[in-house]
Amino acid sequence: MTIRVIKPGLSTTVQGGGRFGYAHLGISPCGAADTVSLRIANRLVGNKEYAAALEMTLLGPTLEFEDDAVIALCGASCGSKLGIDDVPGNTAVPVSAGSVLQCGNTLDGARTYLAVRRGFDVPLVMGSASTDIRGRFGGCSGRRLQAGDALRVATTGAGHPRRLLADAMGSIRHAGSIRVTRGAQNDWFGLDEWAKFLATPYSVSEQSDRAGLRLKGEGIAVLESKQLLTDGIPLGAIQVPQDGQPIILFVDQQTTGGYPKIANVIAADMHCIGQLRPRDEARFAEVTIAEAIDALRAQELWLNDIWQK
Repeated sequence: MTIRVIKPGLSTTVQGGGRFGYAHLGISPCGAADTVSLRIANRLVGNKEYAAALEMTLLGPTLEFEDDAVIALCGASCGSKLGIDDVPGNTAVPVSAGSVLQCGNTLDGARTYLAVRRGFDVPLVMGSASTDIRGRFGGCSGRRLQAGDALRVATTGAGHPRRLLADAMGSIRHAGSIRVTRGAQNDWFGLDEWAKFLATPYSVSEQSDRAGLRLKGEGIAVLESKQLLTDGIPLGAIQVPQDGQPIILFVDQQTTGGYPKIANVIAADMHCIGQLRPRDEARFAEVTIAEAIDALRAQELWLNDIWQK
């Protein structure tokens, strides 16, 4: 089965659950920017939850289906249509052979995920289907989709499609501030600068991408001028470069760096980072490591409880 790309959208890539265990080789995790939406989309069509899907950023693609298929769209709404019919989100939708799916601008977030029953058939690189743009490997030849691409769909590996409870998606986005724990160099900033960081409403810069979200707001300063030896960067680390404007290191991040890290986004809120658009506001709230673990546990329980029996 093949899906042909008529228009690629602004930045559409094949992404899965990520590529972990290779940071010591300088290889980024990559994978879906919003893994919660990826997992739900895949479960809706009966796939394993981290199966390869399309991640569409800000503007989606136009795709032609050569064979019958079942798809699901999750994440940001993007005004998708099959012919003249609207395509509902968060639902498994049958697609007839010859149909054209048009995905428009994202309306309430940055990214939409398109899962197809059985998943996209792309080579695994270091155990992952995820696209690494900078490394030029994974996904569709290590790049964004282009007009004329033919995406193959796997022929095996799907279970039964599932349905969400009617009110399940109301709490998918964490309401309020993005939760963070203290970073490895938090003590470089002092209590006043830490309080300023937590109190400042930041705006997401247009210079943001999957490698990092640059924030604009009141600058944060270190207590004294000193240099940090390059060290490892965890996913979601918030660095503060010399201009004092924080950067959230994201899924395509470099694996080492020399700027001090004031905070780290908790795992349960990383999917919220994936939905931030340029000029969106971001605020931060401190939690403990124990609270971060509880939040992730609660998210996993929620993901298991949102399905119709």
